[in-house]
Amino acid sequence: MLQTRRSLLLAGAAAGTLVALPAVAAPPRGKPVPKAGQKTAPAATPAQTPVGPVDTLAKYAVVIDYNTGATLLEKNADTPNPPSSMTKLMTIYLTFKWLKEGKLKLGQGLLVSRRAWRKGGSKMFVPLGQTVSVRNLIRGVFVDSGNDAAIVLAEGIGGTEEAFAQMMNAEAKKLGMTHSHFMNATGWPAPGHEMSVRDIATLSAAIIRDFPEYYHYAGERTFTYDKIKQRNRNPLVMDGMADGLKTGHTDAGGYGEVGSTLRNGRRVILVLNGLPTWNSRISESKRLMDWAFNAFEDVTLFGPGVPVAQAKVWLGAAPDVALVGAAPIVVTLPRGWRATTKITTDYAAPVPAPIRKGQKLGRLAISGRGIPTDQASLRATLVAGADVPRLGLPGRAVAVLRHYITGA
Repeated sequence: MLQTRRSLLLAGAAAGTLVALPAVAAPPRGKPVPKAGQKTAPAATPAQTPVGPVDTLAKYAVVIDYNTGATLLEKNADTPNPPSSMTKLMTIYLTFKWLKEGKLKLGQGLLVSRRAWRKGGSKMFVPLGQTVSVRNLIRGVFVDSGNDAAIVLAEGIGGTEEAFAQMMNAEAKKLGMTHSHFMNATGWPAPGHEMSVRDIATLSAAIIRDFPEYYHYAGERTFTYDKIKQRNRNPLVMDGMADGLKTGHTDAGGYGEVGSTLRNGRRVILVLNGLPTWNSRISESKRLMDWAFNAFEDVTLFGPGVPVAQAKVWLGAAPDVALVGAAPIVVTLPRGWRATTKITTDYAAPVPAPIRKGQKLGRLAISGRGIPTDQASLRATLVAGADVPRLGLPGRAVAVLRHYITGA
C-alpha cells in the first residue's frame, strides 16, 4: 500500500499583503536626560506574533481567536502576575455555574456581611445587613467592579471568602489554568494571588462558551443601584468595541484589560496587564483589538462534505472515494494567506474495499509563512465521503487480472 501525499497550493486569488502593526517609535537618539525626580514614559517592547514582532506597552499580553483557539499575539503570556480585579471573572464563572445548575436564582437575595460592606476599593455600595439579588450583584461586579459585590457572591456560594477561594482554585484546574492561584474573590493584593494572561483568556473563553445565556451582563455600559449610577470601567465596552469582559488595576499589577468582541462571525479575546497608565490601557486595547482583526482572518478551508481529494479504491464497486473533512475545517490565517499557504493531504492508497462512509482514511495539514503555531500544527482528520462496497468474486477476479496485466 502506497502512502500518498498531495499538495493543494491555494494561490489562485490575488495575493494580499500581510498586515503588521507598526511598532511604537523608539525615542530619538540624543533625547535630553530627564531631570531628577522626573518620571519617564516606559518604552514599548516586542510581543511575538506569527507575522513578526509587535511592540506594546503591556508587560503581559495575549490575543487569541476564540473560534479556532489560535494565538495571534503573546508576551510573557504564561508568567503569573497580579491580576487585580480581573480575578472577578472566576467569581463570575462560579456564579454562572451555580445559576446553570439551579443552585442559585437570579432573583435570589444574598445577605451583605460586614466584611463585604467594609471592603475598600471599587464598590457597588451594597447595604449592610440587607439582601441584594444575584442579578444585581453580577451587574455590580461587571459594571462597578464592586469588591463588595464579589464578596457577597463568594460568601453566598462558599460560605466564606476563604472557602470560595478554594473553589476558585479547584475550578481553575478543571479549566486547564495552570499558572493561576487564588487567595480571594476580588483580586485584592495578597501573597500568592496570581494569574497569567493566557489563563485569563482561557477563563474568558469558558465564560463565553459555557454561559451564553448570562454573558450579556458583561457588556452593560451603566448600572444604577440605590440611586448611584456608575459607568463600566472597560474602555472597549464603553466605545462599542467589545461586548465584555473586565478591567483591573493595582499599584503592583498596573492597569489590565480583558476584552472580547464579535465582528462578522469572528470573535477575538484580548488580555493585557502591566500597563503604566489609564490612557495607555485605552490606546493599547483599541490598537491591538483592531490589529487582530486586520492582520488575520478565519478561513473555512473545506466545508462539511466537500471533497478534499479522491483516493483510489482497491477491489471496490467504485474506482475511487472522496476524502472529506470529519468536520468543517476552519483555521485562522494571516491576510494574504493564499500566496503563502500550502495544504497537504496524507493518506494510504489504494484503499481496500469495503469502505464505510465516515471511515477515517487520512489527514490534512497546512504550512506556510505567518500561520499561528497552533494552526500550523493542525492535523485535520479526513474520512470517506461515501460507502464503497467490495466487488463480488467475479469482479474481484477481473480486477486482479487487469491489475497484473496493465498495472492499473
